[in-house]
Amino acid sequence: MSYVDEVIEQVVAQNPAEPEFHQAVKEVLESLRAVVEANEEVFRRDALLERLVNPERQFKFRVPWVDDKGQVHVNTGYRVQFNSAIGPYKGGLRLHPSVNLGIIKFLGFEQIFKNSLTGLPIGGGKGGSDFDPKGKSDREIMAFCQSFMTELCKYIGADTDVPAGDIGTGAREIGYMFGQYKRIRGLYEGVLTGKGLSYGGSLARTEATGYGLLYFTDEMLKCNGKSIKGATIAVSGAGNVAIYAIQKAQQLGAKVVTASDSTGWIYDKDGIDVELLKEVKEVKRARLTEYAAARPSAEYHEGRGVWSIPVDIALPCATQNELHLEDAKQLVANGCYAVAEGANMPTTLEATEYLQKNGILFAPGKASNAGGVATSALEMSQNSERLSWTFEEVDGKLQNIMVNIFHNLDDAAKRYGMEGNYVAGANIAGFEKVVDAMTAQGIV
Repeated sequence: MSYVDEVIEQVVAQNPAEPEFHQAVKEVLESLRAVVEANEEVFRRDALLERLVNPERQFKFRVPWVDDKGQVHVNTGYRVQFNSAIGPYKGGLRLHPSVNLGIIKFLGFEQIFKNSLTGLPIGGGKGGSDFDPKGKSDREIMAFCQSFMTELCKYIGADTDVPAGDIGTGAREIGYMFGQYKRIRGLYEGVLTGKGLSYGGSLARTEATGYGLLYFTDEMLKCNGKSIKGATIAVSGAGNVAIYAIQKAQQLGAKVVTASDSTGWIYDKDGIDVELLKEVKEVKRARLTEYAAARPSAEYHEGRGVWSIPVDIALPCATQNELHLEDAKQLVANGCYAVAEGANMPTTLEATEYLQKNGILFAPGKASNAGGVATSALEMSQNSERLSWTFEEVDGKLQNIMVNIFHNLDDAAKRYGMEGNYVAGANIAGFEKVVDAMTAQGIV
């Protein structure tokens, strides 16, 4: 049995009931086969893949908090510090009822390669809790965040582990967590990113993942003889990533016709009105039915269906495994020519393979949505310098990083005879840098 197959079997056996983690490891290691086979003897001797798929450390802790009626609740908190070969651990904190150890491990594992691709000195980590911020008062959110940080603060720091936001963790939650860290540790340092502008946050951080997705997609299309200008685009999601992906796509001359949330989706034949979408989702925190009610050109549909609309480009920006094989078949049949992931692993393995086999330009999330973590690392730089950069400075750096990521993974794919396979290219380009650092630092 090959070394890759041995390690995949080992991961499945040692991490039962963690399907998302199995999927992430399998997807990465399968695409690294050519690199591993070329160095199999050394990699096997140094147990390099085993060290890569096992987190350096992981924490699981209880988070007790009191609601507005005086009732005590207990949630579970997690932080997985996966790999620090190229820098301090970096990755978001997800607050969502679906959070469990397997999901945090899948996200942390992906983060190793994503962070490596940015070219910035940051390692891979992830954390979060099964707490649901929806429907909670500000005081209840604060109570949870303070309790969560009371435990987490023991394991993080500006040069150790720098968490950020993720699903359910926005500026409000980061603010409460930062305040509690400062209060307990007595340190004013860049320990969290995604902070408010008044206390060390970075301009363009809010827009970064969505904008970065479009900078990457634009470069990928240009290098394949296509243009984003005049294209019709389907976007899933209606959160931070989706909103700013829609905004940047329209600035680049495309027309975005869909958005979705957990209960349904909208099709707007005239193109999504970003300001109205922001008002519904960010100000009112309401459902997309309100968007459709306020806009005559929009139709609201319950359930799934974003990928049924004929478009040129699809940008899944909601959550993991949201684009299935049937969706991929529908996109291909409708003439779609590019899919770029704005969320983490939103496309199932079967759907990814189908899209690639049918000649679709497919950009994996660890490359195309790396703009968020790249700008988080730029926030870390500003905190270290005690400086703030302008929006234009940060946005310019972000655009350069995303263009460079595309060319690095494109070159890696070509080097191993897999031209156009951007999944393999991203994994190889990210892997090579991490492995060089791990090898140089000895068996640690």
